[in-house]
Amino acid sequence: MKSTRNKWIVALCWLTVVFEGFDIVALSASIPQLIDTSYAGITALDATFIATISLVGVGAGAVLIGPISDRFGRRVPLMICVLVFSVFTILFPLMPTIALLATVRMIAGLGMGACMPVAITMMQEAAASNARAHSATITMTGYHVGAVAASLFAILAHADWHLLFYIGGALGLVVLPFMWAKLPETHAVGLKDIGTKAPKSSMATLFTGGLARSTIGLWVAAFMGLLLVYGLNTWLPQLMRGAGYNVADSLVLLLILNVGAIAGLLLGGRIADKRGVKGTTMFWFTSAAVLLALLSIRMESQLLLNGVVLVTGFFVFCAQVLVYGFVGYIYPKHVVGTGMGMVAGVGRLGAIAGPGLTGLLVASGHAYPWGFYLFAGAALLGMLAVAIIPKPAAQKDVDEPVLETQEA
Repeated sequence: MKSTRNKWIVALCWLTVVFEGFDIVALSASIPQLIDTSYAGITALDATFIATISLVGVGAGAVLIGPISDRFGRRVPLMICVLVFSVFTILFPLMPTIALLATVRMIAGLGMGACMPVAITMMQEAAASNARAHSATITMTGYHVGAVAASLFAILAHADWHLLFYIGGALGLVVLPFMWAKLPETHAVGLKDIGTKAPKSSMATLFTGGLARSTIGLWVAAFMGLLLVYGLNTWLPQLMRGAGYNVADSLVLLLILNVGAIAGLLLGGRIADKRGVKGTTMFWFTSAAVLLALLSIRMESQLLLNGVVLVTGFFVFCAQVLVYGFVGYIYPKHVVGTGMGMVAGVGRLGAIAGPGLTGLLVASGHAYPWGFYLFAGAALLGMLAVAIIPKPAAQKDVDEPVLETQEA
């Protein structure tokens, strides 16, 4: 991506994914304060409901935005979603009742959930035809940057939890004018000088023309991938405590896991584009399964444990994102947005299932080692799901230039 326009796509799409990472951690970091202060009468059960309904909104947003962006272009729908997410994020701390808190979070989730698949799709459309996996993994590094930023702000804000939501929403509003002025359209039907309408796309389109096997494989792989990501990020400290490691070490291991994730995202996409996205994704899921099973064995050496967790993060998080990279190689251009949205939306069900299933193991006293067996099994199922997807046809190494920017 050498042109100035493509640089703006990279920067602005990356930032939209940063917002999601920031928001997820902002809510997680705020929940203890909400419960401790009984804000709006919130209990632990209420907080769980608010967090869950937020993820439901995220999943629904991802599913709904696909056909819309295929039909009307990427640029304007993305800006509308950023606006919705930003406004309702700012409104969240101002809501006086649990019902309103949950409603606002669900609407904010709709906007946020729609942002990520559109951002990844735009990055893939602006990338060279043989760099689509790398474009997806680079975009998703923003999630972890946002998560780290929110963690730091949470430490500084402490009891002033509402500041996290004001900051997160304000960042989106600040970026919006730059999107309006600088973000080009990457999908032909969104350009004013193209008179033809895009062919209709819907979920049914993803099962026609020999795409059914690929669609099912992508959905299952995305589900398993996000089950791993959210399950580990939610429960890894508790699993490690169950294994006999102290609390401080458990929290450090969570940080190490995410450092490994960033490294995996920076390298995994390039390898997938060079060596083949199918084989690379299968190898990543298989490696994740082996390493997760290995973590079920207690390690006395802290250095060895840190190393295993680091490499686990390298493979687990990138395996899930490589599924997104698959989309740009599998689907025809006029249904890429729909395909990406559905993959992201079905994956969000895994994001809900992962913490839920692991939480049941924690509650029953069987979190260690069975939590790691659960994760290893999910990784193996992810690998098998990828195995049923036909290998994408070889693509020429041709840069597809982004068309003219639409000015306001």
